[in-house]
Parts: sequence; C-alpha cells; structure tokens
Amino acid sequence: MTDTTNLGLPCIEAAQAQKHVTHNDALRMLDALVQLAVLDRDLSAPPLSPVDGQRWIVKAPGTGAWAGHDNAIAAWQDGGWSFYTPQTGWLAYTLDEGAMIGWDGSAWTDAIAVPAILNNMAQLGIGTAADATNPLSATLNNALFAAKTVADGGDGTLRYKLSKETAADTLSFLFQNNFSGRAEIGLTGDDDFHFKVSPDGTNWIDALRIAAATGAISFPVSGTSLRQRLTAARTYYVDAAAGSDSNDGLAAGSGRAFATAQHAVDIVFGTLDLGGNNVTIQLADGTYGTVAQLSPQVGAGIVTIQGNLTTPGNVVVAATGGGVHAVDARNGAVLALVGFEVRSAAARGVHASRYSLITFSNLRFGACADCEIEASDLGYVQATGNYTIVGGGNSGAHWKAVGNGIIRVGNGWIVTILTPQNYTDAFASSLTGANIIVSSTSFVGSATGKTYDIQSNSVLQLTGLTLPGNAAGVTSTGGQVI
Repeated sequence: MTDTTNLGLPCIEAAQAQKHVTHNDALRMLDALVQLAVLDRDLSAPPLSPVDGQRWIVKAPGTGAWAGHDNAIAAWQDGGWSFYTPQTGWLAYTLDEGAMIGWDGSAWTDAIAVPAILNNMAQLGIGTAADATNPLSATLNNALFAAKTVADGGDGTLRYKLSKETAADTLSFLFQNNFSGRAEIGLTGDDDFHFKVSPDGTNWIDALRIAAATGAISFPVSGTSLRQRLTAARTYYVDAAAGSDSNDGLAAGSGRAFATAQHAVDIVFGTLDLGGNNVTIQLADGTYGTVAQLSPQVGAGIVTIQGNLTTPGNVVVAATGGGVHAVDARNGAVLALVGFEVRSAAARGVHASRYSLITFSNLRFGACADCEIEASDLGYVQATGNYTIVGGGNSGAHWKAVGNGIIRVGNGWIVTILTPQNYTDAFASSLTGANIIVSSTSFVGSATGKTYDIQSNSVLQLTGLTLPGNAAGVTSTGGQVI
C-alpha cells in the first residue's frame, strides 16, 4: 500500500480486501488536517475531556499520551489520539490566539508577519488611508524612533536624512493647526535655514534666518529683542537697483543684497551685538535715501558705511525732504563713512548730535542747503582722511558746530573744492560753546563768503591756517580764533 506524497493519505491497492477501512482512514486524516484549526498550541499534556474532532498542537516536550509527539498535530478521533507530523508550509489557525501560524520545518511561527523588506511601495497608510498627495500617511498619538544599539549590531546613533532637488525648492517641517500652517522650519526656497511663523496659514513671517554660506544669523523682523553676538567681522551688501530689504544682505546680488542703506543700519544697530567686531555696510553704485541712526550700537566695534573707494561719486546718499540730513547720528550712535557723495536738499550733509560720533574720509559733499558738516549738542565729527567738496549751489556753511559740538580736521588731510562754493554764513561757523579744530590741513580750490563766523563763546583753532573764502572772518560775543 502506498501513501500520498503531501498528506500521507493511505491509498487503496488493487484487489485489496476491506477497502472501506483504508478509505475511512484517509477521510479521517483529511478531516483532521484540511482547514486546520487548533484549540491551542501551548499545552504539553493532553486535555482531560477532549471532544471528538478537536485538535491541538503539542508543545514540546509532550507528556503522557502526547509524549514523543512534539510539535505534531494531536487530534481526538474515535475515542483515541491520532498524531500527524507537520510538513513545511502547513498552516493552522489557533482559536485561542486568533492567529495564523505555519510550520517552517523546525517550528511553528507566525504565518502573517511583517516582511523583512518593503521596497517600491506606491503608498503606505498607518491608521489612515494614504493618497497621491500624501503617499505616506499616519494617524496616531505617538511615534518613536530609536537608534539601533551597538548590542543589536548598530552604532548607537540616529540621523534623519532629508534631501531636496534644487536650492529653489523647499525642504521643511510644517506645523499646522487643524491643517492650517502656523510654523515652518527648514530650507524654504533657498539653502538658508529659516524659522517662519504664520497667524493664518497664508501670511508668513520670516523670524530667524541662518545663512548657509556664512553661518550668520539674521532676524528679518524689525524690533526683535533677541540679538546675535558676532564672533567675526561682517559685511552687509546694499544694492539700490537690484536688492530687496526682504533679503539677508549677506552677499552681493539680487537674491541677497538689501535695497536701502537705512535697512542695513537698522539690522546692524537693532539686531546685533558687535562683540568687538567691525561691520561694513557696502553700498553698490547707485543713489540711496537718507541714513539716520538714533541710538548707540550694542558691543564694541566700528560700523562703516562704505561706497565706491575708487569713484566715490558713483554712490550718492541724498536727503530730499525738508529738515532731513543725508547722514544723521544721534543719541550716542557711532558711524564711519567712506567712499560716497552726500547731498541734502534742505538740511545737512553729515550731522552728529547728542554724544554721537561720525568719522569720515574720501567723501564728496554735494549740494547741501544748510551746511555740509554739522556737530551739535555734544556731537563729534572728525575727518580721518582726504575729502572733496563738489559744490552745486549755495550752502550756509561747510563746517558748523553748535551747542558744544566739536568738528576736527587735521593730520595732513587735503580738502579739495572742485567747484567754487558760496557759503552764505561762512566756511566755518561756530556758536554756543562749540569747537572747530583744524590743523595740518591743506585746501585746494576756492570758495566765496566769510572764512569763519565764531560766536557765543565758541572757539576756532586754526594753528596758523587760512580757510577758504573771499571775505574776512568775524568773531562776536566771546567767540575766539586761536
């Protein structure tokens, strides 16, 4: 008699007697093994009151009537135990666990398990349905990612790698309230690292930006109370034609440069702690509006507004409104100016007051209605190099010191007057305790008007020099020339 290959069912031989016995044995085996469902796989000893047709998987080591039948299928049939040795790939449903298990050749294991590798899946949803817009979707309350430890064959670290295609694309984490954006961090439209917030999901505020090229931190929102402390010198670039004040200003060109010099000054004085480092505001060729700084900087260092050192006339800082100065420093502000032309339609070219200091060199003074340089109310202006008077009309004075202000020009500098300028007050005007100090200075060119007008206990220190002008200087009410 032969048996079938897979289930071992007995076959009826030719001319076999009592064929029904063999046939019934085969049916009994089919009844035990087909659509296999076992009550339990965790018993090593047979149950006390089995019911005909019930099946178990013998847990090793089997005892009692199950001894010697480890991992076999034990079926109670016709008042006795029948045992069936599993073959690789057999499946069984465990009623007590509600699990499908399979025989792998040496043990019963979960038959429906997570595959070891998942590749090229179009969509994956966890607790929700994924879709084309969100091919990976999850609805859950907690998520955990843990580093694979050294003991488990890892190196104990965990790093997320996210990549975008081009610099102009976005790579970010978007935080939402009921699916409406409120905060975003990442590379949003460039390679700088941005921290953005939104009140409504539509209007976004770039609150903090870290430049990829330099690591410099900027705070685009004016008035922020958080200051970045510099650890090295920094340059901000300004381009009236191609820049934008929404840029970070940390490189030249349309995508980075600021548009206005005033915005650059606001960023430096309003968001930085210089920490002993110098800052240069580099102006590209072009025309800019007035620059005013009304408070001191934070941290030691020099803030320089710089134009074109070779051709200063290519960069113009011009004030057009009434009473507005081209460059104005007040209340302890300190500025250094170099390489550009200043103009003021109705006021001063360079003005320092209230304990402020302006130093300058290689400037051009164009048309300035009131005066070209003024120090007032304890302000201080000092020339630190040669400079030029371009002229372009009448001006009240070239130097004007008022209310204990001080103007100092010396150390061998050359003042060049390209076009004769008419000063309706005087080339040097000083009153109310102010001081103008001029030494070792040469003048090239000429001017019309009084050389000086010193009043109200003010002092002009000339040390033997003669100032430009075609009319004699005067003093009054305690004014002195020494």
